[in-house]
Amino acid sequence: MSEERREDADAGKAPHLDESVRRIHAAGRATLDSALDTGRALRRLIGADLALARSASGRALAWLAVAIVFGASTWLLAMAALIALLQSLGLPWLASISIAAALSLTVTAIAAWRVSVFFDYAGMHATRRQLARLGIGGDDEDDVAEPHGEALNTTDAQARQP
Repeated sequence: MSEERREDADAGKAPHLDESVRRIHAAGRATLDSALDTGRALRRLIGADLALARSASGRALAWLAVAIVFGASTWLLAMAALIALLQSLGLPWLASISIAAALSLTVTAIAAWRVSVFFDYAGMHATRRQLARLGIGGDDEDDVAEPHGEALNTTDAQARQP
């Protein structure tokens, strides 16, 4: 019984100075370990994001080459044959050339769209989002939604709720 009273009395007292120093040291060590773990995780995230950006840039350049090839060589080779075919079917020159130009423009637009998609992947969105959470870097209010349907900003998602 007296032990229970002693424990109740000790619970209300402040710890000794050496115990306080040990607690502060342990809390500081835990904070430092947490900061180091966060730094390592951020370093891995940046590395992965740079690898994604490098891969996306290569793909974007490949699609850019496709856009150039279809934009230039299609006009010079295949469109000349198409114009000749449309002429033989009885279409006037203007209609034949317009149809050929529309087809070439369509392929070029598709390739340009793919280039923009892959360059968007090179934007390092995950790293910028994590840096913004740490208070580093500017606020990008243009990035409301991330590629591939990732979650919206919590403030944007809450603002859209009825």
